[in-house]
Amino acid sequence: QVQLVESGGGLVQPGGSLTLSCAASGLPPRRYAMSWYRQAPGMALAFVATISSTGATRNFADLARGRFTITRNDDANTAHLQMNNLQPDDTDMYYCYAFRARSDDFWGKGTQVTVSG
Repeated sequence: QVQLVESGGGLVQPGGSLTLSCAASGLPPRRYAMSWYRQAPGMALAFVATISSTGATRNFADLARGRFTITRNDDANTAHLQMNNLQPDDTDMYYCYAFRARSDDFWGKGTQVTVSG
């Protein structure tokens, strides 16, 4: 059974940093692109960043470019989102997403990031 479990969220002051992690179990390594999305209550999911299955390609939403970095560790079957210079607008639930093809994709349950202070 596939499971994606996010961790690393929390409360941080404006200008601070957090690193989110996504631990994937039940997925063969190096076969899935890994992405991060975020969502505020009552709002649509927003794409944040993605890294290809090989790690060769990374793409970022405008909201993340220059501040966030996405990496993957296929030996540990994890993906990470390093977030710097966080601002109150970054307060959201952050979700990990693994994609290989339509109907072959998986979501985690999310980790809350709150930027306040």
